[in-house]
Amino acid sequence: MSARPPLDLYVILDPGASGGRDPVALADAVLAAGARWLQLRDKEATTRALAALARQVGARVRAAGGVFIVNDRLDVALAVGADGVHLGQDDLPAADARPLARGLVLGVSTHGLDQARRAQADGADYLALGSIFATGSKPSFELVGLETLRLVRPHVTVPLVAIGGITLERVPAVLAAGADAVAVISAIGLARDPGEATAAGSAGRVSRARRPVSKSMNRRTLRSCSSATLSVASSIVSPAANSPRSRRSSMNGLMISAWLTVSRAPRPR
Repeated sequence: MSARPPLDLYVILDPGASGGRDPVALADAVLAAGARWLQLRDKEATTRALAALARQVGARVRAAGGVFIVNDRLDVALAVGADGVHLGQDDLPAADARPLARGLVLGVSTHGLDQARRAQADGADYLALGSIFATGSKPSFELVGLETLRLVRPHVTVPLVAIGGITLERVPAVLAAGADAVAVISAIGLARDPGEATAAGSAGRVSRARRPVSKSMNRRTLRSCSSATLSVASSIVSPAANSPRSRRSSMNGLMISAWLTVSRAPRPR
């Protein structure tokens, strides 16, 4: 995975959590804003429809030099030439998928230490751990909390991606607990401007120092982080774009990205 873009901000495109937006246009927006890890998740689509959409999104991700992951469906990932597949606990086991997915990134959803250890031993390249907080993006989520993230971190060496209810206020605690990256779904998909919500944090890596947010992380910092992104993807409008939830998602996405940008800044000597 060393030749691939850094795994930090991981955007999951889910038509069920994007306010009616066209997923291809949404992919264009977040890629233009700098996101490089994108996963396509559509549990309601037929195999044929998912493959068609995956080809469109995958072509755009590859053109941007990113990493395109298909959720659940190894067959679709292989058919469309995706960069990887992400498997849940009810999907094909990682041990069975690994021999079939040679050269692909293999991600596995985990909810505890035993699952994390097993997935790593079976060949997973990264682990998604969650749900860290309650989330509306997945009605049947299993809440594991930060304590599970702290428990798992010393026992695995592959990257840990925290998922579930990630907001600005929670990012410092998530990184301090051991996450290498954060996955976002509705914070981008339901944002009023997905490009702006993505842009500020996609230029560098999440700081391994996991520094706490300083008091200087105020509106002026947010404005400076996003001032260069105001022209990105502003044409994408959804039926839910002006809803209170969309406004909250937009701010959460922007602030998460801004915090990641600030956290990546070199530490003063």
